[in-house]
Order: sequence, then structure tokens, then C-alpha cells
Amino acid sequence: MQSVTFDTAALIALERGDKRMRTVWKAATEDRLRITAPAAVIGEWWRGRTDLREQILTAIDVEPMTQELAQAAGEALAAVGGSTLVDAMVMVSAARRGDIVYTSDIEDLERLRARFPSVRLLRV
Repeated sequence: MQSVTFDTAALIALERGDKRMRTVWKAATEDRLRITAPAAVIGEWWRGRTDLREQILTAIDVEPMTQELAQAAGEALAAVGGSTLVDAMVMVSAARRGDIVYTSDIEDLERLRARFPSVRLLRV
């Protein structure tokens, strides 16, 4: 089953009511696609509890930062200069499933995609 990964920008866009992300969200939930976000993404996005944030959070699978995931992200950082840990976590997480990643950081994640060719990137 296909799944999607949201990065921080995707969650922010969804929270702000961005039309494109609302359409993506609706289609993914209607098609019962798995929506994931690494725990590090939640840390970047979360700025306190609101009803909307709780609604979003309960509908996504938060992938914990395991040692395996952290090591793979660290290796990606070593191989691809100028990337952030959160971007590397997003790509490692998505690559495990061959996900589509929704992001506004296409250029940043595209550099990492060389290590994770199974990941497809779509702009928020």
C-alpha cells in the first residue's frame, strides 16, 4: 500500500488551511493511505496544543527516532553536505516505504534523494 510522508512545511501548510495540502490530506484519508511524519518533524512543527493540531496528530503515524533511523540519517548527513538532521530523517523514513514526500524544501531534499532514489518529492 502506498503511503505518504509529511515534512514540517507540509504540516504547517495543512494547519494553515493551504488548499493544496487540504486536498492532499482529504485524498490520502479517503484512500486510507498511511500518512507518516518522523518524530523530529513533530518537534519542529508542534508549538502547543490546539484542537486542529490534535486532529492532525491523531490522523498521522509518528515514526519514532530509533537507533537504526538515527544512524541512517547520520550517514546521509555525512554523504550530503548542507542537509539538516530533520530533512535526513524525513528521507530515511520515507525511503523505508518508498513514500511520496510532501515538502516546500524540494531543493534541500532533492540533494538527499540521490541516496534515496525510491522517494518521490512533491511540493507543498
